[in-house]
Amino acid sequence: MTAFVLVPGMFTGTHVWESTAAALTAAGAGAHPVALTGLDGPPGPAPAGTDLETHIADVLAVIDAVGAEQGATGDGRIVLVGHDYGIHPALGAADRRAERIDRIVYLDSAMPQDGVPALAAVPDQSLRAQLAGRAGADGGAGTAGELPPPARDTWERWGSTAGLSDAALDRLTALAAPQPLGTLLQPLRLTGAVAGVPTTGVLCTANGSSIEMVQMLVGFGDPALSALVDPRVTFFELPTGHWPMLSRPDGLADVLLRAAAGEGHRLEPADAGEPSAQQGPFLLDVPEIPRERTGSVDLYLPDADADGPRPAVVFVHGGPVPADARPEPRDWPTLTGYARYAAGNGVVGAVVAHRLHDLADYERAAADVAGAVERIRADPRVDADRVALWFFSGGGLMTADWLGAPPSWLRCLAATYPVLAPLPNWGMSGTRFHPARAVAKAGDLPVVLTRAGREMPEIAARVEEFLVAAEECGAGVEVVDVPNGHHGFETRDVTDESRDAVRRAMSAVLGHLRR
Repeated sequence: MTAFVLVPGMFTGTHVWESTAAALTAAGAGAHPVALTGLDGPPGPAPAGTDLETHIADVLAVIDAVGAEQGATGDGRIVLVGHDYGIHPALGAADRRAERIDRIVYLDSAMPQDGVPALAAVPDQSLRAQLAGRAGADGGAGTAGELPPPARDTWERWGSTAGLSDAALDRLTALAAPQPLGTLLQPLRLTGAVAGVPTTGVLCTANGSSIEMVQMLVGFGDPALSALVDPRVTFFELPTGHWPMLSRPDGLADVLLRAAAGEGHRLEPADAGEPSAQQGPFLLDVPEIPRERTGSVDLYLPDADADGPRPAVVFVHGGPVPADARPEPRDWPTLTGYARYAAGNGVVGAVVAHRLHDLADYERAAADVAGAVERIRADPRVDADRVALWFFSGGGLMTADWLGAPPSWLRCLAATYPVLAPLPNWGMSGTRFHPARAVAKAGDLPVVLTRAGREMPEIAARVEEFLVAAEECGAGVEVVDVPNGHHGFETRDVTDESRDAVRRAMSAVLGHLRR
């Protein structure tokens, strides 16, 4: 028999697993929810000194008990499931009992690393900084104390509540317990033994994760993600929010059983299969206009015989992209292709390099872009009063600054398969980088939005949120649809439909520049 050891996440206890455990038991498996110290049992403060090691010991106790029971019968496997924060004590325990664990399931969780505390996986960036500062200010004594559980209307700060009934959300709130701070601030220590255990990732798409998105990140060449292409690593998706054991318990049980059987999607290595969005050739034939690189700005200049300064289109890549990714984004064929295409149409094409390497980098990246734009406008070959900005993918969140206070020289803002509101698990809902809110202040700024019909659902939902907000405030948004296009369609879907979309989007932008 396969025994599932189920480790709950932040603020929650064994109660969250009740329906999923029942479904696993009905299928002939064993289900063993773990009661984490301070998060389960009668109300009251956690014992003094409760930390990550305390919770690792809780998980070890269940693993050892299940192992002893299986040893008595001579049959059985253990699959260890960690939800959210629960993956940290789960991994810590698996590292010490690697020979007993058949598979580890990451249930809508981060990928913890040796020496890194669970605080790094807290989605809300402002709260993460606050708690880190608290610990640093008192020399680590901040590991004492507790983090209050969310109120009913603030669970979204911790993950999408999509799929939860009112009754389920009421019960989740009523039974939530304070999280001992030591569990978040004590670093996870791994020996490396757990690296040999097969793993499965279960991604909850309504919370902002999908297999397609993970595959795209792998394509960026991030060394931290290279282990995900191991054939022992599989993935599943569940179309629900961050608490699937409450919103889709039967579906989760089915996925866990299939994971235990070794099923699931396997990722392609970065250099295998169809090219990733940054690797393939641009879909249009564009002139081989040389690049002029100065710092973070690449200029592609039109025919030098023309008189006077020219309008400019500034292209801003997406992300986050690892700092050591090669080629770097400004050298990707998609970006250079658009810039050369613009130059071939008589305007200056400019590609900006910025430092969006992590979700916490948006402030820095936005400052990089703003500084680069001013340097471009100061170039005597550029008409400083006729500039368009064109954002791609995750760079779309930076459109919020320009939508919220458009300068007079900004003649058009374009966005192609953009992220136009933070995804739930990005922890950015309280930041200024929220174009779907900022568009209310766009005034008469023309917006050209290229929408991929086969976009990742979690991104497509934010595009629709933006369009609804734009319609409500009367913003001028021209939508260029690519019905059969994916995210990064310029290199993934080299079709006449895709070519026509690029031509139409460029034509619209140039039309606004030349008015």
